[in-house]
Amino acid sequence: MSLEEKTTGQYDAAQIQVLEGLEAVRKRPGMYIGSTGPRGLHHLVYEIIDNSIDEALAGYCKNIKVTINQDDSITVEDDGRGMPVDKHPKMGIPAVEVIHTVLHAGGKFGGGGYKVSGGLHGVGASVVNALSTKMEVEIRRNGKIYHQEYRQGRYASPLEIIGDAPRKTGSKTTFWPDPEIFETTVFDYDTIKHRVREMAFLNKGIKISLKDERVGKKNSEVFHYEGGIKEMVAFQNSNKDPIHNDVIYFEVSKDTHELEVAMQYTDGYSELILGYANNINTVDGGTHLVGFKSALTRVINDYARRAKLLKDNDDALTGDDVREGLTAVVSVKLQEPEFEGQTKGKLGNPEIRGFVETTTNDYLMAFLEQNPSQAKQIIEKCVKAARAREAARKARNIIRNTNALTSTSLPGKLADCSEKNPELSEIFLVEGDSAGGSAKDGRDRKRQAILPLRGKILNVEKARLDKILNSDEIKNMITAFGCGIGQDFDIDKLRYHKIIIMTDADVDGAHIRTLLLTFFYRYMKPLIENGYVYAAQPPLFRIKKGKDVWYTYSDKEQERKLAEVEALPGKLEIQRYKGLGEMDASQLWETTMDYDHRTLVQITIEDSAQADEIFSTLMGDKVPPRKKFIEDNAHYATIDA
Repeated sequence: MSLEEKTTGQYDAAQIQVLEGLEAVRKRPGMYIGSTGPRGLHHLVYEIIDNSIDEALAGYCKNIKVTINQDDSITVEDDGRGMPVDKHPKMGIPAVEVIHTVLHAGGKFGGGGYKVSGGLHGVGASVVNALSTKMEVEIRRNGKIYHQEYRQGRYASPLEIIGDAPRKTGSKTTFWPDPEIFETTVFDYDTIKHRVREMAFLNKGIKISLKDERVGKKNSEVFHYEGGIKEMVAFQNSNKDPIHNDVIYFEVSKDTHELEVAMQYTDGYSELILGYANNINTVDGGTHLVGFKSALTRVINDYARRAKLLKDNDDALTGDDVREGLTAVVSVKLQEPEFEGQTKGKLGNPEIRGFVETTTNDYLMAFLEQNPSQAKQIIEKCVKAARAREAARKARNIIRNTNALTSTSLPGKLADCSEKNPELSEIFLVEGDSAGGSAKDGRDRKRQAILPLRGKILNVEKARLDKILNSDEIKNMITAFGCGIGQDFDIDKLRYHKIIIMTDADVDGAHIRTLLLTFFYRYMKPLIENGYVYAAQPPLFRIKKGKDVWYTYSDKEQERKLAEVEALPGKLEIQRYKGLGEMDASQLWETTMDYDHRTLVQITIEDSAQADEIFSTLMGDKVPPRKKFIEDNAHYATIDA
């Protein structure tokens, strides 16, 4: 058979491509780091930091230094043992070279190098190396300084001794992300800062420094928390008002399992329970959180009845009741974590549930018994939540009885679309009746629904569900979406798979957008988690010259476009839109609603702790943190002079 016959009609072994070494990583980077966008780029940093953290977990590292260099490369340095440099018995090359050039090689895969490792969840130094144009490793070990350089996953120079280090050990890694792989190779200081701070909280006593040496971005901070996750809870509650003084904390080790819990109640109405397994944020929960929540509900109920704070004829407090206003961090460490789910963000080890449940039961009950005044404050908070839950249930029943939660009785303001397939349908939440009228006239009636909103909706950060259900604007959204709210929420009943917030490009519009996002985040979180929430991007300017029309979406874009079109002869007509209501139906369609020309920003949650912190800061009662947030982020704002 000829080669031509093989390549045109046959499907056999000859057609099966084998990617050698790290070529597979470069061919399909998304499989290893999630994406080639900013999230994947920053994941490279976390992988290298995790290696240093593993040294700290093993008890050999106290200091980690992370530097964003002037050329946007990253350096991570630690004072651990230093990566091994002796020849690998099987591969015949230095162990450090194996670590960086062989996929799934390291001290975390049953070799006894680490008892507990966070990197088991990740992809390791070899993948970072494969996705970098260059990587340099410097190791202090055996009284010597070793150096090796790699290019796109392959070693570029042999391991060599470049100096003496008689009293120091540790590893130093510098890498340059490959611009052929990534959409951007510019690192964001705040993104790395959040991860570094989280690692410092989760590993008490470790000192992690972060430095940005880029021109115009000089910054330097040190993160060091002797209190660990106890300080993490206090930090998360810094913009809230705790109802009891102490952060409840306990730490227990048993066999191969370790558990740390820190928790504190605030006077707020939302819960924030963060789960970690071997320092990995288990965003989808898992057996450790199931055990914690079960114990929490049981202990609160048992203590409340024993202390006569719940009467015998009172209904038991539910899980929602005992978690209202709670901020908690549950961190477990174990030898063989089993992660489940599409994002590998759920811990599946069945034995962990019983360990966490029993431990939490014992230590939380002990705290309540030893601190009766604080226990009373906590129970009273839970009882109030139960009463509000009952009031909300009655409000929901009234709404149901008037068909307001069914799609057969849609709100009168809603201009619905004719399409019944949610995947093809979208709804615009439009600020104001005037803009709502233009949107209704300019829309695609088949697929686009319009719901005008009057003014600013209720700030749900400061209200319980029973009060929220009395808001007409919120009831209209609940009814239009069709998926309910709170305990009634069912994502499968959602009538639109694009919920598009369309507000004016000014301060009031931003405020309304934030109020809506707060409502979705607190009471309809799966909408955001499933990628169904978007923000429209209306233009700021319209430029007309003769029959030609251009729209621009920022002051800088306007300046560039003006410089471009002023060279042409003729008079310029420039209109600045102060609001959506100034656009007629055709302009609104052309700029903001047309599938082929519009720009939509998808709202995502990168991190629950950070999202909770931002919403509490922006929408909570405390003014100083909000003022500081605005001052720190003012340079991102567009000023309307």
